[in-house]
Amino acid sequence: MTDTLMSNGCTTNGPVENGYFKKGCNPFAQTGRSQLQNKRALLNQEIIKKMRMRAGAENLLKATSNNKVREQVVLELSYFNSDLQRLMIQLEGLNSSVDVYQNVQETASIPLIPLGLKETKDVDFSVPLKDFILEHYSEDGSNFQDQIDDLMDLRQACRTPSRNPSGVDLLANYFSQLSFLETRFFSPTRQLGIFFTWYDSFTGIPVCQQNISLEKASMLFNMAALHSQIGTRADRQTQAGLEDAIAAFQKSAGVLHFLKETFTHTPSYDMSPAMLSMLIRLMLAQAQEYMFELITLPGIRNEFFSLLKMAQEAAKVGETYSQVHQSMIQTPIKNNVPFFWTTMSHLKTNHYNSLAHYFVSTALLDHQLTPSDDEDKQEKALSQLYDAMPEGRSPLDILKNKDDRRRIGKAHLQRSIMGHEEAIRTHSCLRHLKERDILSDILQASLKRSLTKFEQNKDDEFTDYMLAPDIISKTEKKAEMEIPAAIKVKVTDLFHRLGPLSVFSAKQRWSAPRTIRLRLQDRDLGFTLKGDVPVQIQSLDPLCPAAAEGLREGDYIVAVGDTECKWLGVSDVMKLLKDVDEEGVNIRVVSMMDSSSQPMPTKSATYCGGLPKTYSMICLAHDEDDKNPKSRKVAKKPSFLSWGLKNKNSSSTLSLPTADFNGPWNRPTYPTSYDESALY
Repeated sequence: MTDTLMSNGCTTNGPVENGYFKKGCNPFAQTGRSQLQNKRALLNQEIIKKMRMRAGAENLLKATSNNKVREQVVLELSYFNSDLQRLMIQLEGLNSSVDVYQNVQETASIPLIPLGLKETKDVDFSVPLKDFILEHYSEDGSNFQDQIDDLMDLRQACRTPSRNPSGVDLLANYFSQLSFLETRFFSPTRQLGIFFTWYDSFTGIPVCQQNISLEKASMLFNMAALHSQIGTRADRQTQAGLEDAIAAFQKSAGVLHFLKETFTHTPSYDMSPAMLSMLIRLMLAQAQEYMFELITLPGIRNEFFSLLKMAQEAAKVGETYSQVHQSMIQTPIKNNVPFFWTTMSHLKTNHYNSLAHYFVSTALLDHQLTPSDDEDKQEKALSQLYDAMPEGRSPLDILKNKDDRRRIGKAHLQRSIMGHEEAIRTHSCLRHLKERDILSDILQASLKRSLTKFEQNKDDEFTDYMLAPDIISKTEKKAEMEIPAAIKVKVTDLFHRLGPLSVFSAKQRWSAPRTIRLRLQDRDLGFTLKGDVPVQIQSLDPLCPAAAEGLREGDYIVAVGDTECKWLGVSDVMKLLKDVDEEGVNIRVVSMMDSSSQPMPTKSATYCGGLPKTYSMICLAHDEDDKNPKSRKVAKKPSFLSWGLKNKNSSSTLSLPTADFNGPWNRPTYPTSYDESALY
């Protein structure tokens, strides 16, 4: 194995060797998180099973004209759609199960929302890679079996990463290896025959492609998800724990931003630009929430300037969650995001805005302007709290007038009470939150504190309270995206024996190695060498013996005798050639061929996994539709699912189906029309 190994205490099949598994991976961990991930995998399998059965029923409905059979098929289809709707609700429940990700030592903290890992199916690299090595590089693929096994073990280990930095390093290692793998084996003019299948994190719908970009993007998504789980698990009672959590959520946002900017037009909706933008806002909002907790960790002083500062910090958290909530309720995101997420973001918006109003009311009601106070400093602090002063009064007038100060303070207190009450009503909708009492206690305690303050300042006579203005949000440190260095971690190319990547890559075409017998002629070989590694033939004498045996200008020397020379420079190769005697020495050379004449593949890189014409699988129609364009019912439009990096041509020609959103759960429903353009 090429990675560090750690003892797991047992033996099994998979990414293990002699009872050991890869560092950063624990496939045997029986934690709540792993059990939840296993449930997700089972649900994904159930979803694809029901989709296959539904696809078969739809095909039967098109093929038969028997009314009795058609009635029976329509009934079966209604059952399949109901089952799919039920499975989607169960998957939403898993995405809403945030309790298992929280720190088990936490007793009184508002829960955070982590991302779940995307699930995938096993991939067998062995046969396709060995065939490609033999065909393209003219080497025996069985000599690279150990490297192929290491690659497959590494991918298998990435399915169960540990929730710590070692798990992130494991995913980053595989992501870096994918870049080498893409250059070595994935040619832009042919398909390798390796299918990557990944399930949508929110809908469970599988996407299967031969394009390795799907694998790379999904691995980035899981890196971001793992960072969010690490941040959620952090100890929120210590400064070090909060700082680690802030860094984790900022890294999660950075990875998602890198995914959004690098891989365009992704084929899975959980990695679409709109969804990624929402997830980035969510990660940054949770990082900002941690920053507020870090500031309040030592306690909040009951002092005028400290209270105003805390009010603006809390308003900043409320503002970020308000932006998250607004993005979640936009179509079509609202139809795919779990209801729990939307509800929790709305709850936190009200909670933190209510805290901000409570801090301002306390500053105005409990602290009066005295001759010893800095009048100018307080006036400046109050003026920076609002966009427009209440009732057009100047900040200094409010500070000096006890009645105005009291009236405005009570107005903020009223808004605090109303916000807390709204948060409690929202909390009643969180049916997926098991530890409801903890969050309920926090909200009830906040409301009780505001009500107590209101009772202490209650007037005997009726008073017409004003509406308190909004508070300007402000923070000492804003949460920023941080692209972790682990994305660009340096790893050793597993297939480096094939030669320098700049020369021996999939986009280059090579002749089969030729053996040339070199003999001295007047103490001269008849050519010179150039280049870095590997070396090339130049200044070839057309009359020398080597040229007569087939040596050509520009050939690459890959071996001298029994010594491989792909990684040797000019000086090293010359040392091997200087001892050539009269009998000569054999060298092996290869010639680069023109790749412009190689035909482009006619098949798409997307495979529907046994579900022909099923657009819920994000697949292309079969060949018969291409042969008969008049029968196609899907209008041609610019590809949304074309894959690849920015400013690069893509080999995919997919179009993203538009879902039909309606139904009692406000979820994507499964249409009852049975033509091949039915979208799910």
